[in-house]
Amino acid sequence: MNGPALAALFLIQAVAPAPVRVVFETELGAITVEVDVVRAPVTAANFLKYVEIQVIQFQSDAARSREEFPPIPLERTSVTGLRHTDGAVSMARDGPDTATSSFFIMIGDQPSLNFGGARNPDGQGFAVFGWVVGGMDVVKKIHASNTAATGDYGTETLDPVVKVLSAARK
Repeated sequence: MNGPALAALFLIQAVAPAPVRVVFETELGAITVEVDVVRAPVTAANFLKYVEIQVIQFQSDAARSREEFPPIPLERTSVTGLRHTDGAVSMARDGPDTATSSFFIMIGDQPSLNFGGARNPDGQGFAVFGWVVGGMDVVKKIHASNTAATGDYGTETLDPVVKVLSAARK
């Protein structure tokens, strides 16, 4: 590699932010999420605020939630370029600009959750802000857990609930 190319490589590495990772310790094992603070900065910052105060909800019922911060603007996949692929982490929401602390993880590709997809009535999709880089086997164990009554959003709830023991930046 010649001098200018090597210098350019060092410059790129110098300005690229270090990956931000969060490890969730659950009753079934650890899940490591890499948060994309560059392409989804608003959603990433929101998620990390909740990690800091230990209020994280894997799509929980509204009655059990503790919203600490105001809702954030929707970072559409059409703008960020991030997609709902296997292992992607995305913020739950009702309408545009309503996401707070609930998120979900993709098992398999889910393009209908992207901007223009049919899975959200407004067609705006959901905001992807990271991906699972370790512990996808744990995600699949949680997904395969028993379910019970339908929750507030018409979704099934885990029975028993799989507890998140801790969430911390690494």
